[in-house]
Amino acid sequence: MPQVIRARLMGFCMGVRRAVEMAMEAAEAGGRVYTLGPLIHNPQVLDSLANLGVGVLEEEALLGPALNQGKLRGATVLIRAHGVSPGIEARLREAGAFIKDATCPRVKANQIKARALSEGGCRLFLAGEKRHAEIIGIQGYAPSCRVVADPVEAAEAAAELFREAGGARTALLGQTTMSVEEYRAIGEEIRLKFPDLVMVDAICGASRDRQDALTELCAQVEAVIIAGGRESANTRRLLSIAQSLGKPAWLAESADDLIDEIRAYSRVGLSAGASSPDWVIEAIERRIQCLG
Repeated sequence: MPQVIRARLMGFCMGVRRAVEMAMEAAEAGGRVYTLGPLIHNPQVLDSLANLGVGVLEEEALLGPALNQGKLRGATVLIRAHGVSPGIEARLREAGAFIKDATCPRVKANQIKARALSEGGCRLFLAGEKRHAEIIGIQGYAPSCRVVADPVEAAEAAAELFREAGGARTALLGQTTMSVEEYRAIGEEIRLKFPDLVMVDAICGASRDRQDALTELCAQVEAVIIAGGRESANTRRLLSIAQSLGKPAWLAESADDLIDEIRAYSRVGLSAGASSPDWVIEAIERRIQCLG
């Protein structure tokens, strides 16, 4: 039977826990309740909320019948931890919805900083995944920012801006779930063209702490299981870190995702993304311990 060693820190972060609690409180209060997009990237939590009557409203619906026919008037709409652009929030208010803002405080701080830098004349680079909800939301606060996913894209974007405005004041913000190493590497590429680049401390401490805890864990185990949703950026990043450290590693959304190869290892590490609830982590741990 494999010995399971847990990372010292894993699972729900403060922002995700707060968002889930706000959704449950809204459901218990009654009335029509929606989240704007999936609240978090965890299918089990989403199923639990659906069972409480919490619906999912996609942003595209704000341009269609749900808005035009007044279907959101009087409904509660929860803005998820990733946040949204000011334009989307305005559309919700126009639709007559009661808004509960569950934007992660760290994401909200980055949104405000992005607007201040942009309005202050800085040319802004935004490090992260172009299609991630957090990045899309921040773009709404600084529409002219350049989104870069990695050092290669950062070098290309910096070269392009240098041709346009070589003496521009520049700043870099990042998706809160990025690793510090990724963020620094992107900043270093931009600084080759803009040495005075201001790098905002944008990375979430919770994400950084979970990544550090995973690195420590990998030194103690033969293989690693990362509990979390496949759509979760921070969960995928944990998986990538474990693999980069040379460990066989797998992502498991639930205990049913565990594979037979785990039986070959006597010491298995367990970590989890920031949107993974305790009960899912515990179920995965019990299933690993049953393998033999």
